[in-house]
Amino acid sequence: MKTKTFKKNKVNVVTLGCSKNLVDSEVLMGQLLANKINVEHESKSDDHNIVIINTCGFVENAKQESIDTILRYVEAKKNGDVEKVYVTGCLSERYKTELEKEIPDVDAYFGTRELPKILKTLKADYKHELVGERLLTTPQHYAYFKISEGCDRPCSFCAIPLMRGKHISVPIEELVERAKTLAAKGTKELLLIAQDLTYYGLDIYKKRELAKVLDALSEVNGIDWIRLHYAFPSGFPMEVLEVMKNRHNVCNYLDMPLQHISDNMLKSMRRGINKQKTIEIVNEIREKIPGIAIRTTLIAGYPGETEKDHEEMLQWVEETKFDRLGIFTYSHEENTHAYLLKDSVSEKIKKQRADAVMKLQQEISYNLNQKKVGQTFKVLFDRKETDYFVGRTEFDSPDVDNEVLVKANKETYIRIGDFANVKINEASDFDLYGKLI
Repeated sequence: MKTKTFKKNKVNVVTLGCSKNLVDSEVLMGQLLANKINVEHESKSDDHNIVIINTCGFVENAKQESIDTILRYVEAKKNGDVEKVYVTGCLSERYKTELEKEIPDVDAYFGTRELPKILKTLKADYKHELVGERLLTTPQHYAYFKISEGCDRPCSFCAIPLMRGKHISVPIEELVERAKTLAAKGTKELLLIAQDLTYYGLDIYKKRELAKVLDALSEVNGIDWIRLHYAFPSGFPMEVLEVMKNRHNVCNYLDMPLQHISDNMLKSMRRGINKQKTIEIVNEIREKIPGIAIRTTLIAGYPGETEKDHEEMLQWVEETKFDRLGIFTYSHEENTHAYLLKDSVSEKIKKQRADAVMKLQQEISYNLNQKKVGQTFKVLFDRKETDYFVGRTEFDSPDVDNEVLVKANKETYIRIGDFANVKINEASDFDLYGKLI
């Protein structure tokens, strides 16, 4: 067995899963740095002696990836390549007892709300005064911005409440301070995230206050774009649209996961909304904010989904023409309400149905993009990749949406993190190509 001699601890944080997990890792790393502990995110070097794996436990594929990652680092520990392996996050919260039994070589398992315990294990103090201090893993000019934790929704397919607990809103004053800290370091775009944005405020203010949050954040100097992710359709506070209309830095963009359209499916999923109300809310949003980009997420192969339900979803997608759309195949999660149902749709059919929806969306996206040719958009540039500068319009979120590509040549120079006006001269299914104005 190889052994290493370390003068000082160096921590490698590995993040799996969603943007909410990423924020948790960034906060953890910020705390470690404040304690003068050397830390990197998903380090490519092998000079760290401690690994912290922030796991995902959302669906079967994510759980397997988390387990595989844990086993890989446990093997590295056995080989003497690392000294300590710690596991935190959703999988650890949900299956701690089982994991301790099945993978005992992990030094400690922590839940989703046990940051102080992780720090104490590493002989670090939790510093309450570090409001908004994070070690960003994204480019400095944009940051995921969590406004609440947990979820009180009863969706039948979702295990999030089991892993993240009840909904807890972060007070508006604290959110503003966090935003100011980010803006002072060069962050221009806040991507607001939560398990459910629309529930914000019900616990601490006794009413939905997402609009008030947007108003307050839009006053922060240096924040040019604010983007809304994960807004539940049932109970959506329409006053948010007034803020979107009146505030130039609130993007005309809304991520609203709708999951399905068949009344049978929506009822079984316990979504608190039916087909007609779903259609009405999408139409009302578009009527109040013409040109808004709506992103949605769907589920294929939920228990009991018939071919008729699937065809109904396809027809709805074709009629609605969402600007952005993603789809998951259903994952049968223990201790959820849907787990009591028979997982009746085969994996093969789930995938076929998901592929059919995405094929249709690809065509919709292509047609929508063709209409943008000849138009000029304000673009925020994220990176340079091979021969192109790559950016996004206000209608696009990082990693999941369309990108704008501008050819890099002697006449074209763009600084990453800057805005520029781009005239679109060509479009494909999910990309726009243009020239600087």
